[in-house]
Amino acid sequence: MSGADDDLAPISVRLGEVVPPEDPEDWTRPLTWVAALGMLAAPLVTLAWFAAAAPGDVGAAQPATFAVALALAGGAAATGATQLGSARAWTATLGAGLFGALVVVMLGVVMAGERQVGAASPTLAHAFAAALAGLAGAGAAAAVAAVVSRLRSRVVRFVAAVGAAVAVAVVAIGQLMPPA
Repeated sequence: MSGADDDLAPISVRLGEVVPPEDPEDWTRPLTWVAALGMLAAPLVTLAWFAAAAPGDVGAAQPATFAVALALAGGAAATGATQLGSARAWTATLGAGLFGALVVVMLGVVMAGERQVGAASPTLAHAFAAALAGLAGAGAAAAVAAVVSRLRSRVVRFVAAVGAAVAVAVVAIGQLMPPA
């Protein structure tokens, strides 16, 4: 390191010892696991569904399509409920929803099996519809999470956000892909 670079590096690096931050993310904390499982709920449901019995047609929403949308919206709401402060609750909820939706659509593409021209495969169609409905629910949950984020009880924050998320996701999936 040159003299100018020495001034920019933290003292612990200049002395050759890297010191961990004061409060690193600790995986022994329950809220860390709630946030992680909230982001991964929909991808895990999707993977289990497509591995066990992938959809065969795109005509109507299946119960598993609703389950993926609800897992996405509910998981995002759970992630946001772990945060204090409206900006953090808002961004955590939307971030978890966007991450989950992206992975759900990627699983729809990967598990499609065959490549179709002119029409989407059933796995991709169901994954995309569930992801859009789940994102709509996550958006509603983010708005509610921002409003109730100042409440001390995480259970109350979670119930309010999940209620909004589930209601919007059910309506959205019914509009995107009407049930049989």
